[in-house]
Amino acid sequence: MLQTLTQDVLKSGEIEGERLSAEQVRSSVARRLGMDIAGLVPADRGVDGVVEMTLEATQNYAKPLTAERLFAWHALLFTGAASGAGKLNIGAWRDDAKGPMQVVSGGIGRERVHFEAPPAGNIPDEMEQFLDWVNLTGGVDPVLRAAIAHFWFVTIHPFEDGNGRIARAIADWALAGAENTSLRFYSMSAQIRRERNAYYDLLETTQKGGLDITEWLLWFLGCLDRAIAGTELSLAGVFRKEQFWKTYAGVAFNDRQRLMLNKLLDGFNGKLTSTKWAALAKCSQDTAQRDIQQLIDNGIMVKSTGGGRSTSYALKL
Repeated sequence: MLQTLTQDVLKSGEIEGERLSAEQVRSSVARRLGMDIAGLVPADRGVDGVVEMTLEATQNYAKPLTAERLFAWHALLFTGAASGAGKLNIGAWRDDAKGPMQVVSGGIGRERVHFEAPPAGNIPDEMEQFLDWVNLTGGVDPVLRAAIAHFWFVTIHPFEDGNGRIARAIADWALAGAENTSLRFYSMSAQIRRERNAYYDLLETTQKGGLDITEWLLWFLGCLDRAIAGTELSLAGVFRKEQFWKTYAGVAFNDRQRLMLNKLLDGFNGKLTSTKWAALAKCSQDTAQRDIQQLIDNGIMVKSTGGGRSTSYALKL
């Protein structure tokens, strides 16, 4: 759940071109789930706000969607001065004071309008119809309801900014309701990030077409299927970590060793040297070397064949 929810927050932002600190997001999710894990770092208000919105959507899947709830999500999404919240109309429908809501690409004189949302004056009625429909149960397959809700909301585009991220939160809310559980083991946003070009292309094509959204529904269901299939890889990593800690349950590790072993089990990027160990574990080079040597003596880590300053270490497979 920690890994999935962290990916949800990170990847939903990346789809829109926003990059958050992975460590801050992970720490914020862990604290809100009540998980006591090593390596937590402080998270800024903006990160905490996005995490709180994501968890509110999936943990409270049984609560109906309301305008007030969406306004609260919007406010959480733009919490903190760093988000530029002061320039946006937060927690309210857009007013089109700056002109029609359009998705545009290209330089000046070569603009291409991908989509133009309904006028702001139509939003209250449009959203009333949307909310009446999305809160109904029965009549529509619950997974198809998630796909339709995502498309319908992002097409109304009721907010000045953040519509894509809230649309994906609505889809997650609907999927959690379809599964009748708040436990999250796959990330739809992470899979959409992998298929970002197809996602935007299909949104544009469908929004410019008629009322037949079959192609969108087929793509959404396929994306969901691929997201669930990809979870098998994540779970394999979780099971590997579980087996590792069971195998070495009798070994007394210090906090630095636990921190670094978890980083290795999660897939350490690059080669692990004693210098990197010292920097990440916030200790001296001598302490790092002693930590590593203890793990080698216990048969947990091995030294690379190289030597000198380039010596690196890895888990013994």
